[in-house]
Amino acid sequence: MASAADQLAANLNLGVFSKATELKRRIWFSLFALVIYRMGTFITLPGIDPVAMAEVIHQQSQGVLGLFDVFAGGALSRMSIFALNIMPYISAAIIIQLFAAVSPALEQMKKEGVSGRIKMNQYTRYLTVVITALQAIGIASGLEGATGTSGIPVVMAPGLFFKFTTVITLVGGTMFLVWLGEQITERGIGQGISLLIFAGIVAGLPGGIVGLLELGRTGAISPFVIAFLGIGAVAIIAGIVFFEQAQRRILVQYPKRQQGNKVFGGESSHLPLKLNTSGVIPPIFASSLLLLPLTIAGFQGTAGVESSGGILNTIGALLGRGQPLYLFTYSVLIVFFAFFYTAVVFNPSETAENLRKYGGFIPGIRPGKNTGEYLDFVLTRLTVVGSLYLIVVCLIPEFLISRLSVPFYFGGTSLMIVVNVTLNVMQQIQAHLLAHQYEGLLKKSRLRGRK
Repeated sequence: MASAADQLAANLNLGVFSKATELKRRIWFSLFALVIYRMGTFITLPGIDPVAMAEVIHQQSQGVLGLFDVFAGGALSRMSIFALNIMPYISAAIIIQLFAAVSPALEQMKKEGVSGRIKMNQYTRYLTVVITALQAIGIASGLEGATGTSGIPVVMAPGLFFKFTTVITLVGGTMFLVWLGEQITERGIGQGISLLIFAGIVAGLPGGIVGLLELGRTGAISPFVIAFLGIGAVAIIAGIVFFEQAQRRILVQYPKRQQGNKVFGGESSHLPLKLNTSGVIPPIFASSLLLLPLTIAGFQGTAGVESSGGILNTIGALLGRGQPLYLFTYSVLIVFFAFFYTAVVFNPSETAENLRKYGGFIPGIRPGKNTGEYLDFVLTRLTVVGSLYLIVVCLIPEFLISRLSVPFYFGGTSLMIVVNVTLNVMQQIQAHLLAHQYEGLLKKSRLRGRK
């Protein structure tokens, strides 16, 4: 069946695409939403000097603020209304998922189906407002004392009114992005939240390439290093595609059943387990948790605050990009979220019980509890390999930045997000085209049947 579907997908042409009006409508809606998002990243917060703000971010370009600015598509360096981007929502989703794992009430809510998912999404939005407000207060306080390299203050009229308008604007901008991401997921193509992060990274890609070529032109970087980076980027993309498509197929056998003179069943199928079940979620979650405290620390450091600035500067120095503690913490968070998210999306015991109900079994393994233990054993080994793959890919940019001083855009984390989102969008487009072609075949068969 899979080979037939692949062959059918290979035969799809522009004629089929032109007739798929629903797919075209979804694509145009996604593009329109991304245009709105990019326009918002150029609307600066009231009371901010954009020149001084750009100088502050430039000072922290190799630090955590530079990483945040990449995910935000330059919105942070311009201190726009979308400066916090979608990261507070991701942090809120992490907290809700963690509480769901230990809270019986939230666990029961997850099992209620659509209604339970709606309630949990609502709780996530409420928590997003709280996290965004706290981050916005910290950023507003840090901006009031921050100055650019030329001594120009970032905030032209500091005070209570500036803090109030900053908090309201940043909270409103983040919640608008949450709503926009949900609309893309429902009415467009791809997963909306991931697509917004994807758009931010891709928007900065041309500037990163130009900056790298400029470094080569001025002699700051050797042409051999640039060539090595290009080959390395292609190799990383090929590796990401390979590992993201890798699966462990477990054979599932169904016994024969006889009803009257007919024999049913006796078929075999495969239970596919992906090598990286969690996808791009662990790096995004790990980055958002690291960015949550360090964003405020970075602004406080540029503000030159003496009382709390010393502690925040120490934290920022220890968790600076390329530092051993940062690399260790980032790796541990990636492994944790890889196992955590895999456990959330795939339950071995529940899968084993479903197989038992429908008469399926794994050859050599008893149905029920033994099957669940076997699936858990296989999934654990796959997750170990998948998490190691994520660590290797995500730590490549840290080595390049600390050793070669190259733009972050050529790092593994950003490439992994771009490749994963691209694969997801292409799979959804292919699924829509296949559904459209099957629908056309069914209509033709009905017409022939009427004749």
